[in-house]
Amino acid sequence: MAEPVDFCVFSVLVTGSDRGIGLGLVKRFLELPSPPKWVFATTLDLEGKETKELRELVCKHPNLVVMQLDVTKLESIQAAQNEVQKCVGEGGLTILINNAGTWDFNDLQTEVVKDITNVYAVNTIGPQQMSQAFLPLLKKAALRSPCQGLSSSKAAIINMSSVGGSIELMAYWDQYQIIGYRCSKAALNMLTRCQSHDDQASGIISIAIHPGSVKTDNNRIPEISVEESTQGIMTVLSKLCEEDNGAFVDWLGRPLPW
Repeated sequence: MAEPVDFCVFSVLVTGSDRGIGLGLVKRFLELPSPPKWVFATTLDLEGKETKELRELVCKHPNLVVMQLDVTKLESIQAAQNEVQKCVGEGGLTILINNAGTWDFNDLQTEVVKDITNVYAVNTIGPQQMSQAFLPLLKKAALRSPCQGLSSSKAAIINMSSVGGSIELMAYWDQYQIIGYRCSKAALNMLTRCQSHDDQASGIISIAIHPGSVKTDNNRIPEISVEESTQGIMTVLSKLCEEDNGAFVDWLGRPLPW
């Protein structure tokens, strides 16, 4: 693995971080030469077998806090926000990474209301509700930061998107139609653009990132490992600046078409 990227972050929250890209990002932040004072990792089930590795990490890293969170439930989001507030105080939340996501394999003929509603609830509405709930803490971080301009060391909303949400590219159509997922990620991209316009005056940068086609249990077309993806994402985050606000990029920082 490449050497850890060095950039300073007071606090970071990663949703959906009991496995895959979310867990990888938590590890990358913990590996930083100057790790955040607070790293918040979330999971649907604190006692589930997929949370075992996170629980083991907590024993090694006193700055890691693992929380139960369902991004589709406002009461769960509010409970997480309260816990984060107690920890960070006036320091605020530096980075919110909306990583929790889901999909199904429905095509145009098999897509049904129940499935597409669930996908939107997690992939689009979840990030919107998370961003709303944590906006006051992001604003606090931006206000207290000595950094000029916009950057991830000051305050950032990072929405984990997908090249599958690119209307121009229609990537992997022959392998995956996944209608609900594609539409939800295209909507997430628009949400990112809206956030970039609305939140920049508060010192918060917003971007959408495609993490690459990562080797997971559900991915039939893997291209890169979780480690490669998350190390690339960390490098992208460390270099974010004003002109990147509202961008849609991949794990190497390359611009993607909407």
